[in-house]
Amino acid sequence: MKIIFMGTPEFSVPILKALNAQHEIIAVYCQPPRPAGRGKADRASPVQICAEALGLPVFHPVSLRDAEAQQAFAGLKADLAVVVAYGLILPQAVLDQPRLGCLNIHASLLPRWRGAAPIHRAIMAGDDETGVCIMQMEAGLDTGPVLACEATKIGVEETTADLHDRLSLIGSTLICATIERLPLTAVPQSEQGVTYATKIDKAEAHVVWSKPAAEVDRHIRGLSPFPGAWCEINGERIKLLRSRVAEGSGVAGQVLDGLRIACGDGAVEITLAQREGKRPMSAADFLNGLKMPDMLG
Repeated sequence: MKIIFMGTPEFSVPILKALNAQHEIIAVYCQPPRPAGRGKADRASPVQICAEALGLPVFHPVSLRDAEAQQAFAGLKADLAVVVAYGLILPQAVLDQPRLGCLNIHASLLPRWRGAAPIHRAIMAGDDETGVCIMQMEAGLDTGPVLACEATKIGVEETTADLHDRLSLIGSTLICATIERLPLTAVPQSEQGVTYATKIDKAEAHVVWSKPAAEVDRHIRGLSPFPGAWCEINGERIKLLRSRVAEGSGVAGQVLDGLRIACGDGAVEITLAQREGKRPMSAADFLNGLKMPDMLG
């Protein structure tokens, strides 16, 4: 199978490696290098770094809407394109080029959580399970019919980082199995239960202690590691990266002991936190030598 792979972030890397082990990857499309780090030097994406290490040709057009980019894509004469967190809209002219079309690996149980941030939103919403769907792409946003799906339970203390890594591995196994069974009959998505996972906005990262403990806990875990839920402690912005619902009650924001904080209903225990310019620390290390205030804002 001659495959064009289209992806950009770390989530896509295990999938690229799995496909490369079983098929001929004739081209890798990803987002172009972007300024990153303190020096703001251009940095290649995880997929580009992986592809180059594997000796695969890499393309990163700014858009796929112009005729030249579309002609270059068509000239590859691919059997199939596999798309996972690529970051560009694929126009119909591109979707129609591969002999078997374009398959998208989406990290949710469609039609739940179409859109940009399905892993974050599933945890933040308190979903019991999520999964991976292999979808035949069409022009709409994650609206295409589904060829294969695998569900998985969300752990009670699982963060977006944890779930991200699990779903990436599930996706790598599922796409390889799906390709082996092609052609398959795709099942249209239900019109019921459609939800949209809107892009995470840094403005929503501030912890609101007056909310119920279960909601605060999901907020912290769902935004870990990026952008990181935060609160202020002694005037310093602290990222809260792991938590669990705990026993206890008090005024919302009250420090009960250590890093156990009262919420609007119940309490949350912070188990991993990060000070500005420091590495993430366990609660014990974080509290070492630090005088905690009575209340958090």
